[in-house]
Formats: sequence, structure tokens, C-alpha cells
Amino acid sequence: MSDASDRLDVLEARLEAAKRYLKIDDAGVQLAELEAEMAMPEFWSSPERAQAVSRRYTELKEDVSMLDAIQNRIDDARIQADFFEQGDLDSGPELEESIAWISAKLESLDIRALLSGEFDEGDAIAEIHAGAGGTDSQDWAEMMLRMYERYASEAGFSYELDEVTPGGEAGILSATFIVKGRYAYGLLQAERGVHRLVRMSPFDSQHRRHTSFASFEVTPLMDESFEVNIDEKDLRIDTYRSSGAGGQHVNVTDSAVRITHLPTGIVVSCQNERSQLQNKSKAMQILISKLEQRHREEFRAQMSAIGGPQSEVSWSNQIRSYVLAPYQLVKDHRSGYEDHNVNEVLDGKLGPFIQAFLEWRRSNEQD
Repeated sequence: MSDASDRLDVLEARLEAAKRYLKIDDAGVQLAELEAEMAMPEFWSSPERAQAVSRRYTELKEDVSMLDAIQNRIDDARIQADFFEQGDLDSGPELEESIAWISAKLESLDIRALLSGEFDEGDAIAEIHAGAGGTDSQDWAEMMLRMYERYASEAGFSYELDEVTPGGEAGILSATFIVKGRYAYGLLQAERGVHRLVRMSPFDSQHRRHTSFASFEVTPLMDESFEVNIDEKDLRIDTYRSSGAGGQHVNVTDSAVRITHLPTGIVVSCQNERSQLQNKSKAMQILISKLEQRHREEFRAQMSAIGGPQSEVSWSNQIRSYVLAPYQLVKDHRSGYEDHNVNEVLDGKLGPFIQAFLEWRRSNEQD
């Protein structure tokens, strides 16, 4: 405990770094500007703008409050450290508790330093597709859907399932869902790619070991104010009776909507809203997000052609393996991070993998 002051110095230095990358010095000015806008009589005349402003105001207030709380806890811990160094041994446990609390809060803030993309703070549209492996892969895709639903819940995000296509015998062929919350897109980017499962197949009468694949894709969710020019003539809109796995996955209705963007071949569906109009509106929002994502990917491809090729995710280049037999291990093939508690990972414990990937990505960008 004699090094408590040094440990607190390190923690305070990390706090100062957090203030810089969160640009907390600018927060006061931004908050004042947002408060002035929110006080205007016509503020709610544009609901989309009002919601965006209110959300940003809340986020900034949370940042300021959290940093103030950490600073106050550091100040209190320094007093506790002084008492301990003067012989008050009873203050030791309380001091350790304070240091642990401060460290945990700073770790959650440190992840933000790894997220600086244009849309990293926003919501995300996620898709899962079963790949090679037949029924086993379809079952694996459904397991992944459950894993991400639990991750979203643990991370404090909201989760909306918009479309599920059931598998032939079990599982799902695909699913589309929306994860809403601050940094949802930035964090879920770490999961983009092919996921590989190795296990003793429950669908094999001889219970042999099978390898299954499913892919995870993520796109930033654009709000209603985001403008993408779409010609109505380029759209084919089909309505149909939704059908799915039932239960927690799908509300069966007569109002499901499928929109095909003819120039690009992008197809989006929504079947989980109460009306055809709501399903169409949500499907259009997803389509706009996908078209914007495609535009950015085409731009990156042009830059890649100039700067040299980059590796792409493929079925032979999975990002992570989940091995249930003959041993138990989840391993990320990019960062090298491993966890032997496969059940916990499948229950949504993805935070350490995501942080390891973000740190790995940052180190590679700096090389």
C-alpha cells in the first residue's frame, strides 16, 4: 500500500488523457449552445433534429459528470492514502476499493480513445448469415444471434430484431437486427467477419465433429435526417406474410416488406413492426444505411488500389474460432486474445475480445 500515491498519480494522468480525447474542455461551450437551442420555442418542430440534440446533450452531460466523479474519487483516495501512511490501517480496504473503482471507470473510458471513426458513436445495423456447414451452420447462426442479443443487453444497449429467415431443419439462414446505444457501431465493428464453430454435431447421428461458419456484418444506422438520393424507379417493393422461427424471433403478420434496390442488388427486409407502413419505413432506413456504407467501401477500395491491396474476410479467413471439442477455447485470430470459458463467451461476454481487437487495430495503424 506504500505505493498508493504513485498509483493515484498514474490514474490521474490517465484521467487527464481521457479529458483530452473526450475534448472535455469544449464540452461546456457545446452544452451551452445545445441548451440555447433546446430552449427555443420551435425546438420540437423538427422531431428528428430535436431527438438528436437531446441525445447529444445527454451524452455530454454524462461525460462531464463521469469525469467529475472520477476526479472527486481520486481526491478522496489521496486523503485516504495520507491517513494510511500516517498509520490508520483501517483506511486500507477503503483505499483499495477506491483505486479499483477508479481503474474500472478509466478502463471503460480508455476504450473510447480507440473509437474515433465518423459513425463510431452511433447505432448499428447488424446481420448474421449462415455459411458453409448446412444445418450445423444454420444452428450456429442462431447461436450467434443469441450471443449478440445478450452482449447488447450486458452492454446497456437496446436491441431490435427486424427480420429472421428460418433454416430448413433448425436454426436460421439469416437475421437482421438493430443495436442502439452510444458507441454501438464502433464496438460491433470488431465483430465483422466470419466466425467458425467446431463441435460434436447434435445433427449427426454418429455425433461426429463438424466445423460450421457464419458471418457477421455491421453497418452504421443513419437517422432520418441523413440524405441519400434514391430514385423510386430503382426500387422494387414486395409485401408478404412474415414467417419465421416464432417465439422470441418474429411476430407473424401480413405486413412484412422487402425492398430491392435494383442498381446495386441490395435487398432489405423488415417484418417485426406492427404495420406495413412501419416496416417499409424501417426497411428504407436500413437501405439508406447500406447504400451509404457501400459508397464508403467503394471509396476505400479506390484508395486501396492506389495504396496497395488489403486482406479481405473470406470463408478461409475467419476472424474467430469457437472450439467446443476436443477442447474448449475461443480464439480471435487477429488480436490473438483467447478465452477458455466458451459458455461465457456464447452468453455474450464479448467485451474483452472487442477491446483486444481495438487495441490490436490501433497498434497496426501506428506501425
